[in-house]
Amino acid sequence: MLEDSASKMAADGQNNEQKENVPAAMQVKHPLQNSWTFWFYKNDKSKPWDQNLLEITTFSTVEDFWALYNHIELISHIPQGCDYCVFKKGVKPMWEDEANINGGRWLISLNKQSRAQELDNSWLELLLLLIGEGFEEQCDDICGAVVNVRQKGDKIALWTADASSKEANLAIGRTMKQRLHLNSQVVIGYNSHQETAHKHSSATKPKYTV
Repeated sequence: MLEDSASKMAADGQNNEQKENVPAAMQVKHPLQNSWTFWFYKNDKSKPWDQNLLEITTFSTVEDFWALYNHIELISHIPQGCDYCVFKKGVKPMWEDEANINGGRWLISLNKQSRAQELDNSWLELLLLLIGEGFEEQCDDICGAVVNVRQKGDKIALWTADASSKEANLAIGRTMKQRLHLNSQVVIGYNSHQETAHKHSSATKPKYTV
């Protein structure tokens, strides 16, 4: 599914480059401050976890982001157990990666009954925050984002590089909560990846909350 989409995008790009009659001004693309890689986790229980994690494509312009977004399935339409991940180029969406190992994540849990609209809207808004450097002074602290589609309820997570940076992480959490239009009564929590890896209960107290 996603592999086919990526191949089609590459072919479309080659075809566009061959069009000689397009005015140069219309070929200008708007570069992003960072390049981002899109990953897909395919829920194939016959394979180990790392073989299910597929690197699909890397984009570095506004136009290439929208080309990707418009070619793939909405997150609400992908199979149960699958994930979408968008991380800075060179960073793998796994805790063990050098850029993530000392970091953590802000986690939002969504009711599966509202998947059709809330999940798609929240995920897109977070992506626009990422690629648009909407976290301002804290942009360098951002690693990427993950969205999980699950039977019990969907989750959106924003990964940061240093779990010990309290002020930076709180600022990131507040920006995320505001831009995703979460109700002020909703409390979201942050945990380090090490805490998440070793916790034995979903009731483990978050390191930070907003």
